[in-house]
Amino acid sequence: MADVTLSREQQDTLGEIANISMGSSATSLSALLNNLKVDITTPKIELIRKSESLDDYHNVCVLVHINYVKGLSGSNVLILKENDVKIIADLMMGGPGVAGPDEIGEIQLSAVSEAMNQMMGSAASSMSQLLDRVVDISPPKTDNIDVESVKIFERLFESPEVDFVKVTFNLKIGTVVDSVMVQLYPITFAKDMVSLFEKKDN
Repeated sequence: MADVTLSREQQDTLGEIANISMGSSATSLSALLNNLKVDITTPKIELIRKSESLDDYHNVCVLVHINYVKGLSGSNVLILKENDVKIIADLMMGGPGVAGPDEIGEIQLSAVSEAMNQMMGSAASSMSQLLDRVVDISPPKTDNIDVESVKIFERLFESPEVDFVKVTFNLKIGTVVDSVMVQLYPITFAKDMVSLFEKKDN
């Protein structure tokens, strides 16, 4: 449980921002997957400690580090399940959407990196409209990590903060993926985003 809190209103605002920006990301991913139906919906907001970030994951997951270079200051992380990444990569390479038994390789990581680049670029464009300012990101960095190696995660996520906002989305891709995807914000980044959104509305 995080030491720093967000009000219910702030959490609701974050959920609204997340829902709209990830809706845009879903459209981008669908275009990369030959217009297969993609839904990224129903964000659930939780406040956690950084050390709790990978508690819901087993063995291996894929971590996508997103750094904001304009409009917002800071970074956040997406966490995807290993099987989901394999299926997305297989679809992008013209396959039927099957997760093979082998570990995720460089070709699969490269394919998913491209998908994340497109998705997060679309999310940034949506946030530009929501916050009434240009929001831009650097190309996301994608890493395949062993869940047991939390120290690796600590190193990859460059924020010194320990209090985080965890946003869990339902992720559905055609009939081949029915899963969840997690986005993590340092709590100060989340508060800054909410503040900008509220200022725009005033």
